[in-house]
Amino acid sequence: MNTFLHDVANDIIQKYGTNLSRIAVVFPNKRASLFLNQYLAKSVDKPLWSPAYITISDLFRQHSTKVVADPIKLICDLHKSFNEVTMLNESLDHFYGWGELLLSDFDDVDKNMGNPQLIFSNLKDIHELDNLEYLTSDQLVALKRFFSNFSEEQDSELKRRFLQLWSNIELIYNDFKKRLARQNIAYEGMLYREVAELRDIEFKYDLYIFVGFNMMHKAELAICDKLRAIGKAKFYWDFDRYYMPKEKESEIDQEAGRYVASYLRNYPNEFDNHDPAIYNHFTEPKAITFVSSATENIQGRYVSHWLQQGRRMEDGSQTAIILCNEGLLQTVIHSLPSTYSDISGEKELKVNVTTGYPLQQSPVSTFVKSLFLLQTEGYKADLRKYRWYWVKKVLGHPYSAYLSENIHELLIKLNDRPRVLLQKEELGDDEGTQLLFKPVEGNEAICSWICEVLQYLGIAVAKQMNNRQEALDPLLQESLFRMYTLMNRLLSLIQSGDLSVDVMTLQSLLQQLIASTAIPFHGEPIIGVQVMGVLETRNLDFKHVLILSCNEGNMPKGVNDASFIPYSIRKANELTTIDNKVNIYAYYFYRLLQRAQDVTILYNNACNDGQKGEMSRFMLQLLVESNHPIRRENLNAGQTPLSLMSAGIKKDENVMKVLDGMEKISPSALGVYLRCQLRFYYQYIAGIKQPDNQEEEIDNRIFGNIFHRAAELLYLPYTERGNRIELEDLQQIKKDELALKRLIDRAFKEEFFNSSANEQVEYNGLQLITRQVILSYMKNLIELDMKKAPFFVIGTEKEIDLWYNIKVGSAERRINLYGKIDRLDRTVQDELQIIDYKTGRASKSMVFGSVDEIFTPKSVDKHADYYLQAMLYALMVSEDTKINPNKRAVSPSLLFIQSTFNNDYNPILAINKKEITDIADYKDVFTEEVMRLVAEILNPDNNFEPTAETHRCTNCPYRQICKSSEKC
Repeated sequence: MNTFLHDVANDIIQKYGTNLSRIAVVFPNKRASLFLNQYLAKSVDKPLWSPAYITISDLFRQHSTKVVADPIKLICDLHKSFNEVTMLNESLDHFYGWGELLLSDFDDVDKNMGNPQLIFSNLKDIHELDNLEYLTSDQLVALKRFFSNFSEEQDSELKRRFLQLWSNIELIYNDFKKRLARQNIAYEGMLYREVAELRDIEFKYDLYIFVGFNMMHKAELAICDKLRAIGKAKFYWDFDRYYMPKEKESEIDQEAGRYVASYLRNYPNEFDNHDPAIYNHFTEPKAITFVSSATENIQGRYVSHWLQQGRRMEDGSQTAIILCNEGLLQTVIHSLPSTYSDISGEKELKVNVTTGYPLQQSPVSTFVKSLFLLQTEGYKADLRKYRWYWVKKVLGHPYSAYLSENIHELLIKLNDRPRVLLQKEELGDDEGTQLLFKPVEGNEAICSWICEVLQYLGIAVAKQMNNRQEALDPLLQESLFRMYTLMNRLLSLIQSGDLSVDVMTLQSLLQQLIASTAIPFHGEPIIGVQVMGVLETRNLDFKHVLILSCNEGNMPKGVNDASFIPYSIRKANELTTIDNKVNIYAYYFYRLLQRAQDVTILYNNACNDGQKGEMSRFMLQLLVESNHPIRRENLNAGQTPLSLMSAGIKKDENVMKVLDGMEKISPSALGVYLRCQLRFYYQYIAGIKQPDNQEEEIDNRIFGNIFHRAAELLYLPYTERGNRIELEDLQQIKKDELALKRLIDRAFKEEFFNSSANEQVEYNGLQLITRQVILSYMKNLIELDMKKAPFFVIGTEKEIDLWYNIKVGSAERRINLYGKIDRLDRTVQDELQIIDYKTGRASKSMVFGSVDEIFTPKSVDKHADYYLQAMLYALMVSEDTKINPNKRAVSPSLLFIQSTFNNDYNPILAINKKEITDIADYKDVFTEEVMRLVAEILNPDNNFEPTAETHRCTNCPYRQICKSSEKC
């Protein structure tokens, strides 16, 4: 079977010989020209003058003095025309989204040679619709219904501006085109229309051969008409009789062939339309397989398996992998086998990737994003300081290491003492770090600085690779170049005054540009397995075809009717509609399959991640309408997911080595063990640190630390002087809100900002709210203390410990239990009270009938670990002869700040509803339980098991490495 381009090449040689230098072959895209050129060369055995290969867009641009401007420049100029015509003074930030839609409408009107005066009539006045005689009654009803939502009686600001746009849309259109013409630039539709409307065009070539077109705009057809009128146009149409309009009404009519059928009448085919050797391949025997999969990525990994079946790899360029979802490119590339075997031995698999690598998926994209945020979110201009969170983002990026050899040491140094705000002088003093942390303000300065950093990075990379005698990374080189070009273009638009937006809109534009930019692959396009997108398959035929992610929404591509021009007016004026777009993709689909012999189509059947789990409508058509037998398969992973960790951890030699060296255990560690033994292992045996708060906001731990420090500072003067705290003292403290705020600010600086007491800091919105919450908590604390005044504060944040001789098996271990008491009070009745602050809310179920109940794992959900900690502190104080030489009674209490709003709130702990006025009453049973628990931890025969209460896994910092979290 010959391909379509092979037949075209033979026909051209037969009709025009080997001197084709005065002929231009016009394609919808450039890729097909490479294959046609190869077929032309193979068709003759003597020297050949190749024709010129151009796209339809090239044909128009060759006959215009104007240059097609980039989209951002066009939107900026459209914005100027909009404001001048409407006199609304709309900001570019608000207009940009509208502008993209409006520009698309203008482009469509011009490419289809629409009458702008007719299309852009003043539709604000609903009565004018009655005069549009070219519309059917149904279309008029639809339009009246559409515009009834935009009556002037409604005072919606959005609708008012929309009506203002509609009222002046023709004036905006005309002013915009004049503005562009003065600069000798245009949007593509404007250029198309101007060339199509030229009376006399001096065409460069003697003959223009149009090959493999489907849907053509009216402007394109107008050029075809001009060339045909002077005998300079020939046409080769690519189709199959299967999907062309049928002569009998009983036969199924396919949408794929509607455009080609309509063109054949006016633009006759160079081939015989009924030649079965060219146009009757779809009904030939084909092996078609539909494969459903549960994920997108598994489709990419399937590629290797598919290629190794039959002769798919050996046939090279006759094999194509089509990506309906081009986001699968990375997975596909990594899944391609490097070699294959045939009768002559092992060979390297050659691959040609046509889609281009997305710039958005390259490291330079995240680097530039981090740089942008460093100067916007990360720099406080009024304080001349950088936020640590954004500094860490930049320093942690691998590209930063190219800028300075000191980056790694700087990151370690700053990690040792993390601070919320950092001075520039703390961020290195070499050339690379000085450039990286150069404060800039304003869009122009930011873009210029990023260009400077990228340029410096490119030089530094080349220098380091040269020093190491290593080859430059092509992806790094090309991505840097593309990003630098993109940033430089943005900078020039800002400098010219065309792009005047706020920094948030600039950031959004930058992300749009990055998302739409691809890094081209270099290679031999006509050799090897072809990996391409749907649009790149035009005019090309393959023997083996694998189509990935052929879901509804991908094939046809998610089409929508977003436009300022209603569907009815579009239909009446023969502009592009959703119907047109669906027909175009139908042609792509069926044309790709018509000459193929081996077809495999995959689709995602999962209804998640935005997927509907529906196969393409064209696949359904094949099932119902074609006579081909279609095999259905399901793609499974074929392997059991690997559990990251075992259910429990045995106390092997390494674990026991840590346990044998453990001489000190804190009450909080005992609480962790009760909560989950596996969590205890990760934290205290494996030594896996919990991740620090990566955000600039305040988590529960930091919140508690700030409150504890503020409370300590509140009573510190009384502790140092040993003064008795009277009710009047507390009343005065509560009134002096400014003094309380100063204490809180100091606590913030020490616990959150990590700055000195005299250093100025600035709170953001959420931090101010947190500051106010802590102030209210401090007042609650004072009010609660007022109820028990007078009293003495013996100590705050007081360290204390107690030694136990614990029997583990036949051996005895001496273990030190230690901790830090939030506050130790002495009442006027000469009793001691342990106060443990809790910034959370007390559990209503925090009731225990006995001491041993506190030591059961299930009781942890009732804050049993809090009880254990407070009671253990009380026992330590009771047994400490220095703190309590007179053997005073010691009572434990938990002060839940949020619960102090209740008038009947009592912080003193109780067992079986009886207050613990003296921990000595419970010493024996409590000590026995503590020793049993510690002995269990140290016992080599007990594994560290995950908790059975899997709801605790939700907030566990180790849940991602723990098997038990899979149950949650």
